[in-house]
Amino acid sequence: MRSDPTQFALTAPASLQAVLAQLAQNPGTHIPIAGGTELMVALAAGRLPRHSFLSISHLPELRFIRITPDAIHLGANTTFTDIRRNPTIAADLPLLTLAASWTGSIANQNRATLGGNLCNASPAADTPPALLVYDATVTLISSGAAPGEIVQRTLPYRDFYLAYKSTVLRPDELLHTITIPRAYSVHRHFLRKVGTRNAQAISKTALAALALVSESPATTSDSPSTTPCARHIQTIRLAAASLADRPIRLYATEAALQNASLAPAHLDATLRRARAAFATEAHPIDDIRSTARYRTAVAANLLEDFLRSLTT
Repeated sequence: MRSDPTQFALTAPASLQAVLAQLAQNPGTHIPIAGGTELMVALAAGRLPRHSFLSISHLPELRFIRITPDAIHLGANTTFTDIRRNPTIAADLPLLTLAASWTGSIANQNRATLGGNLCNASPAADTPPALLVYDATVTLISSGAAPGEIVQRTLPYRDFYLAYKSTVLRPDELLHTITIPRAYSVHRHFLRKVGTRNAQAISKTALAALALVSESPATTSDSPSTTPCARHIQTIRLAAASLADRPIRLYATEAALQNASLAPAHLDATLRRARAAFATEAHPIDDIRSTARYRTAVAANLLEDFLRSLTT
């Protein structure tokens, strides 16, 4: 059933403080809208329970990329085109740049925002797996008691989702900033998405991964100068889309792979251990795009592809 546009109201408060004040005065009444690429689909399908939009797309306080020595700070209204074009993000956070390039068409990327992608809370969204392995944090803002006061709270992005399409964001809050540490230049990066098409497709499943691999002399009777190196996983982070009711970190699989050997003689055992742990964490559903069985099998294969890539 399609919505009737005449039954919806759209206002564009002049300032961020005015937006927050309206959210605080009538909690749960308004839907903030920036790029609108997700909300307009829901509007057309008649799936929006609230009929009042608050436009935030014009607010410069929400659209920025700030680079510091330790982190990259992204405003919630940062578009995917902004992300794709930023050379520091491409160098330090290549998984985020790649995920941004997958998000819809070029026209969509020009309008769609990172904040909207996160707040829409789809388990199949493109950017969450990258942000999860990068240990991002999110800063939420709301109106304070004093006139013009803005209150903020910051939490790990991994704690942002509560359930399917549900987040910790209160009705009076906006997502303001996504902060990502600049700490991954020596890591191995991996991101794969499986969809019906090569572009403009919602993922059947996706896997993001980071790892540090160490090499140490193997225990043999050879002299030190000819002793081969034993390669093992020093640290690993894994996150997935479309494997649960929300984007997830694969903590059990990470724990199973901590210090795991990548030596040829031990690789098969490492892969078996990884797949066994992964099976305990993957809880996808059957839907119009795929089956749970397919998603689980393909995501496990992506994990194995990543682990094999670490051997070279």
